Amino acid sequence: MKKLILLFGLALYFNCSDGKKPIQGETGWQQKMNADFKDATKSPLTKKDRKSFEGLDFYTYNETFKVDAFLLRTPDSEYFKMKTNTDELREERVYGILSFEINDELYKLNVYQGKESLETPGNEDYLFLPFLDNTNGEETYGGGRYIDLRIPEGDSIEIDFNEAYNPYCVYNEKYSCPIVPRDNYLNLKIEAGVKAFKKE
Repeated sequence: MKKLILLFGLALYFNCSDGKKPIQGETGWQQKMNADFKDATKSPLTKKDRKSFEGLDFYTYNETFKVDAFLLRTPDSEYFKMKTNTDELREERVYGILSFEINDELYKLNVYQGKESLETPGNEDYLFLPFLDNTNGEETYGGGRYIDLRIPEGDSIEIDFNEAYNPYCVYNEKYSCPIVPRDNYLNLKIEAGVKAFKKE
């Protein structure tokens, strides 16, 4: 019995002696987000905030907010200057309109394609989905959140609001972040994804 206690104690010591905590997160996406935020080469956090960072605050994963949407492409749409929180303007166009249902209610969002993405190798099929909802300013960042998508082969695309994240300017003022267009407001609470960031 004493041997077992000793072995357990040694295992506990070696597992905790390096001071490293396991990466938090209910899903692989959440764990990757937390790992990136801890990584000085990827993190948008200031050096001060990164030192005390333990993990982002996420909603519990909810299948209700993972939906299949119909993509209506708008190939003739023109580029426009999307405003940001700084003086910078982003050249974006409405790539298409996404239609989907949540709790038997129909919703629509514009999904955008940036000129800069088209010119970046590996990002030619990148689509930008910013949105506002009724959690903003309370449980989530007041300016809305973003989701990353890729152009599908057909007219069906999966939107997982559990992977909604905050603009980087929430964490660090050095970033320039697109302001979510009012057209992309959803009149419901999207209780999924990353919550508001609270500094220590």
